[in-house]
Amino acid sequence: MSFFSALDVSASGLTSQRIRMNVIASNVANINVTRTPEGGPYRRKDVIFQTTKMGSFASELASAISTDEGVEVTKIYPDRSPFTYKYEPNHPDADDEGYVAYPNINIVEEMTNLVSAARSFDANIMVVQATKEMALKSLQI
Repeated sequence: MSFFSALDVSASGLTSQRIRMNVIASNVANINVTRTPEGGPYRRKDVIFQTTKMGSFASELASAISTDEGVEVTKIYPDRSPFTYKYEPNHPDADDEGYVAYPNINIVEEMTNLVSAARSFDANIMVVQATKEMALKSLQI
């Protein structure tokens, strides 16, 4: 693995975690939205990660000896868990029985996911810094 391929792998991790953080931020921002253009309350979203080979055509040919695997977000999907219902008969979005459907978002779960994404982002930054330091030291030889 070259220095540049290590940077490519870390960059893919940084990009993927940034997308994950954006999805989490969207979930938190929409925690009380009861009306969307699609109809009904906002539905929580999550991401699916997948490993991906990094590099060019030459690296694809050398893939038998290479382990340069990065990560990418392959899909942002809606969480199909049930909505939360609260009794609020005066709310404009209340049903016939007075219940309002709220998004299926658990703030504790979202904050836990945010901490996890931030830690992964930080770890990838440390890999980039370590790779940079190794490259600089090799230039001093």
